[in-house]
Amino acid sequence: MKKNILIIGAGGVGHVVAHKLATAADSVGSLHIASRTIEKCNAIAESVAAKANVEARIVVQTHKLNAFDAAATIDLIRQTEASIVVNVGPSFINLAVLRACIETGAAYIDTAIHEDPQKVCEQPPWYANHEWPLRAECERRGITAILGAGFDPGVVNAYVALAAQDHLDALDSIDIIDVNAGSHGQYFATNFNAEINLREFTGDVWTWQEGRWVANAMFEISRIDDLPIVGRQKSYLTGHDEIHSLSAHFPHADIRFWMGFDEHYITVFEVLKNLGLLSEKPVVLADGTKVVPLQLVKHLLPDPASLAPMYQGKTFIGVLAKGTRDGKPHQVLLYNTCDHADCFTEISSQAIAYTAGVPAAAAALLVGHGDWDIGRMVNVEQLPPRPFLALTAQMGLPTSIVQAPLGNLFGRLHG
Repeated sequence: MKKNILIIGAGGVGHVVAHKLATAADSVGSLHIASRTIEKCNAIAESVAAKANVEARIVVQTHKLNAFDAAATIDLIRQTEASIVVNVGPSFINLAVLRACIETGAAYIDTAIHEDPQKVCEQPPWYANHEWPLRAECERRGITAILGAGFDPGVVNAYVALAAQDHLDALDSIDIIDVNAGSHGQYFATNFNAEINLREFTGDVWTWQEGRWVANAMFEISRIDDLPIVGRQKSYLTGHDEIHSLSAHFPHADIRFWMGFDEHYITVFEVLKNLGLLSEKPVVLADGTKVVPLQLVKHLLPDPASLAPMYQGKTFIGVLAKGTRDGKPHQVLLYNTCDHADCFTEISSQAIAYTAGVPAAAAALLVGHGDWDIGRMVNVEQLPPRPFLALTAQMGLPTSIVQAPLGNLFGRLHG
């Protein structure tokens, strides 16, 4: 049975989700995209319509929506008769959209953890601060709510689940490595919503090690890896969404997230931070005007969607899982690489948005098909990983797997 799907959020990720779902005429009834800025929705609809090389094309219908207004979101879900809502707007709206889905009975999918605009880097575990308290209500009402169904979080959670099911008898450590080896040609830019992106790096870095939360400073700890496809890359220990659910489901493993940054990015970031320009707290100017520095920086930086035409190079996102197999130390690397230029050729996107949007679209189709329509709230690692990874591969994000005894991953990884 075909499902009506509502996409909330008209940024780069919403662009990808709309393009991918518009090709699924056998699964999608009507497709809708909503945002506060109707012009962005219309631009996505026009982009989808322009891709005439795909035979099965669904018309994207557009709507103006302030998703902070749960009542307005409820009205739109009912108006569109959407049975699945894919929330790819800023993570500040997660709870409002989730509550609207609970009220209407629609399935809920997002790609990032909820954030309180007034707080930066809350005490872990973050899912327990906001989304997880609604688990009981979702189960009581039979609402499917899939949290963090992008790439990281999302596909990497499925990688961990697959590693635990197929490759390791015991899981001792999980290192998630995310490197963008591409170049967009701008002096300084973020690859998705700048306000959300920069907030990630202004507080403590929280990781799960030896059964407890450990705090470090940003850019305090780094590693260097010889990675497949993208080669030798430096990455830094960083807090990230998936650590907070994986630590609950794999509590005996050390869980760390590593993200690549070049020296120029770090220098500009540190200057902005030291000047107070990354603060989420409003400042009052001499004339009484209130300005939030971080929102001003966001306004001045390039729109992430505008980066796509000039982006070159590849991304690497993978999970290095270590443990034992048949009583011997063993490790497995599950990863994807994605080419920025190929993404632009296909759907006028860049690889960061593509890697987040394709899995969200795949999750919506799996819910629609019934595979993931489980009637409760879950994180991706709690779901069967194989259908998800098979569908994301079919939709443009194939997974590669390399495994070996510890200390001998074909000489590729160290540090």
